[in-house]
Amino acid sequence: MTSPQSGTPSTSSSAGCAEPELQRQFDETIAHNQRIEPRDWMPEGYRRTLIRQIAQHAHSEIIGMQPEGEWITRAPSLRRKAILFAKVQDEAGHGLYLYSAAETLGADRADLTERLIEGRQKYSSIFNYPTPTFADVGVIGWFVDGAAICNQVPLCRSSYGPYARAMVRVCKEESFHQRQGYELLMTMMRGTEAQRDMVQESVNRWWWPSLMMFGPPDDDSPNSAQSMAWKIKRHTNDELRQRFVDMTVPQAAKLGVTLPDPELRWNEQRGHHDFGAPDWSELKRVITGDGPCNAQRMERRRTAHEEGAWVREAATAHAAKHNKRREEGTAA
Repeated sequence: MTSPQSGTPSTSSSAGCAEPELQRQFDETIAHNQRIEPRDWMPEGYRRTLIRQIAQHAHSEIIGMQPEGEWITRAPSLRRKAILFAKVQDEAGHGLYLYSAAETLGADRADLTERLIEGRQKYSSIFNYPTPTFADVGVIGWFVDGAAICNQVPLCRSSYGPYARAMVRVCKEESFHQRQGYELLMTMMRGTEAQRDMVQESVNRWWWPSLMMFGPPDDDSPNSAQSMAWKIKRHTNDELRQRFVDMTVPQAAKLGVTLPDPELRWNEQRGHHDFGAPDWSELKRVITGDGPCNAQRMERRRTAHEEGAWVREAATAHAAKHNKRREEGTAA
């Protein structure tokens, strides 16, 4: 087991220990807010839960390139194209980071990709909604990346070391994405009436799906309790959703748009905003494959994977050639 700060192995060794003793060491590490590292013993359920969560997170980053990627060639200026292109590249990098973290748990990246393409693993429901206007690029940055920050900053303290460390860089970049989205919307709100209407219309479409990003309500979230006990997650879905609403309401007022929720108001007693409930039946439809763009997103991912086969084959051949030369050099 390792300390969260130094990553230095503890003096206790798992070699030769019986499973009850290994379980005791694992529980003690979790209780002391220390990190589990790949070389440490861990319960099989903990490992499976992490692989599922990290893979779903990685898939979301990769599929998440599509909604905004559609606007790279149509962005209204060279500056906006460059910003958008950089952001989409960032999302690809996040996905690769996370697949690497899953591999430290023994997962195979090719297998995870197959599971995604075959529909056996999920990705975030938010990326199944269309982006018909350029204002959607700004609203995705503001809402979707803002929600991602609420979700992912606590993951920097996740009990699994490689996941927690990957989140540090991811969160810094997501924060930048949130700000560029908000800056784009501020620019549009200073523009024409048609541009302001476009922003409001986009806000109306994305608000409720963004609240759904945090998952179902706590009393209908089957995996949350165990993930919290293992300290993979640090906050419940409802706590994170509340944090997002409290963060976003003053930003909306500053921007000059209305959030489409008649129940939204400040609750002095709670010290938080009250807000209405999303349509949870819609969330279930989208995550089971019946969202507006589910089929399109998966078809594009499947095509990209098939058309990229030659790249993977070339990389494998190059690695084999490099290893052979190194072995020959060592033998000489």
